[in-house]
Amino acid sequence: MDNVALFSGRRIVVATKHGKEQVIAPHLTKELGLNCVVTNLLDTDTLGTFTGEVERLDSPLDTARQKCYLAMEITSTDLAIASEGSFGPHPSIPFVPAHEEIVVLIDKKNAWEFVVRNLGTNTNYGQANIHSLEEMVAFLAQVQFPSHAVILKKSAHDSSDCIKGIHVERELRETLPHFIQRFGQCSLETDMRAMHNPTRMGVIDALTKKLIKQTQTTCPICETPGFSMTDIQRGLPCACCDLPTRRVKSEIYSCQCCHYSELRPPSHCLTKEDPMYCDFCNP
Repeated sequence: MDNVALFSGRRIVVATKHGKEQVIAPHLTKELGLNCVVTNLLDTDTLGTFTGEVERLDSPLDTARQKCYLAMEITSTDLAIASEGSFGPHPSIPFVPAHEEIVVLIDKKNAWEFVVRNLGTNTNYGQANIHSLEEMVAFLAQVQFPSHAVILKKSAHDSSDCIKGIHVERELRETLPHFIQRFGQCSLETDMRAMHNPTRMGVIDALTKKLIKQTQTTCPICETPGFSMTDIQRGLPCACCDLPTRRVKSEIYSCQCCHYSELRPPSHCLTKEDPMYCDFCNP
């Protein structure tokens, strides 16, 4: 099956209002021959905002799917791609911020869905309660300002007074004292919208390349594109006691069409786990 031919010449809508087409579209055009379009009629902020004015009600994956379907309806296309990001404390590394990004491509014509995701620590995500210009300067030095924008709010949990997309320190120096005078303090946080956050844009760029590889990987049985890892199997044996540990033992690859699946060796390439991570040897 010629996977590139399945997409070549077709229109795909990049479902974004935050400039993600800058890193997504070139790869789709070059590698898959797709004609990329963007619509300014799509307001993805209605599905949730990082600053909290609109709460995201669905999971990141379902939110990305909604973006795709809304964009396809607006543009009368049957192909769409979208991403959704989440930021917060890392689930397994204490005191370290994490970034989870999901990119979804939906092919309504063929009833295919391609999903890639990444959870990592490559992010400038941060927030601080600010009481003075000195605290402001210290925070800005930590979050790659001014290449990465910040947001000024009355408090971390109140977005009723909110200025987004600030890249100029002079603007902060003029505005921040008024916030402190009115509210006693203010909140500075990183602007995680893609067009104001080059680090996040880089993650989306890398995930788009990963997604394209997924579309070019076919099922060994039915040759449907998108044969990829869908689950993991834990239980890598301990090198000392040979009991199963929590480390991944195998990766499960599946087909979205015929549902064939197979076990493959884990990406870490280990055959035994270090006893220091074994719950029996090192409880």
